[in-house]
Amino acid sequence: MSTPVLAGQPAQPAPGTPRRVTAGPATRLRSVSGVISVVAAALIWIALLGPVITLFVHLSPSAIASALRAPGALSPLAVSLESGAVTLAVLIVLGTPLAWLMARDRLPLPRLWEAGVLAALLLPPLVVGLLLVFMVGPVTPIGEALAHVHLSATNTFLALVIAEVYESAPYYVLGAQAAFGGVDPRLEEQAGLLGDRPARVARRVTLPLAAPGLAMALAVAWARAMGAFGAVVIIAYHPYGLPLQIWTSLQETGLPSALPFALVLLVVALPLPVAAYLWSARARGRRRD
Repeated sequence: MSTPVLAGQPAQPAPGTPRRVTAGPATRLRSVSGVISVVAAALIWIALLGPVITLFVHLSPSAIASALRAPGALSPLAVSLESGAVTLAVLIVLGTPLAWLMARDRLPLPRLWEAGVLAALLLPPLVVGLLLVFMVGPVTPIGEALAHVHLSATNTFLALVIAEVYESAPYYVLGAQAAFGGVDPRLEEQAGLLGDRPARVARRVTLPLAAPGLAMALAVAWARAMGAFGAVVIIAYHPYGLPLQIWTSLQETGLPSALPFALVLLVVALPLPVAAYLWSARARGRRRD
């Protein structure tokens, strides 16, 4: 038996009939806001990648081949790879212990140590190069000591490594400190209570857990060392690495001739940070699971 409908009242749906839900103003506003957010994020993302996009737009395969086939064109690449590898070795040997000590507050006045690393990070690269001349130049005590063993810290491969270390070390130390800081000290304490020596705890517990963060810090330092220019141009103008090759090509033959070497620098510098980021993200995902 149907229910009578009085005049002036809306009809009621029959029992069991699904009720139609209409989107309210708040829902529509959230939807529009979400679309605007995505569009704004996409614009910012494209703007950040603008220089890379511009590089590929203004390069042609023939221009790349012509520039890289010139005699000695790949020598700066070899110099950059060699100096970058030595720089990473120095950072691992010297920067990793410092980062661990800072992360575990094993040093007196820990904030002072952090402030020193931050100061090194914030120094303009040109200022770093200028000050390195007064620190390790040929007329300084360190420069004279190096001269006694037939070494020089200006316009040599050693000078290039020193400049790259000073430009990249703060990035690695701070990144490694964060990686060690992310390891729960209780896990290390439990391993110690089980009889593991400190070296074994570091090898079996600390380093595996901190490895993704350490890889990311090392990759960022690699990219920073590959692109080091400000300090290098002052203290290590020779031998040429890729950044100086770009600069000299720009000065001697113009902007188009420098673009192929810029592409080579990107190809060398960027894959390692991207791979480290993907590994770190995957490791974080496994920990959450």
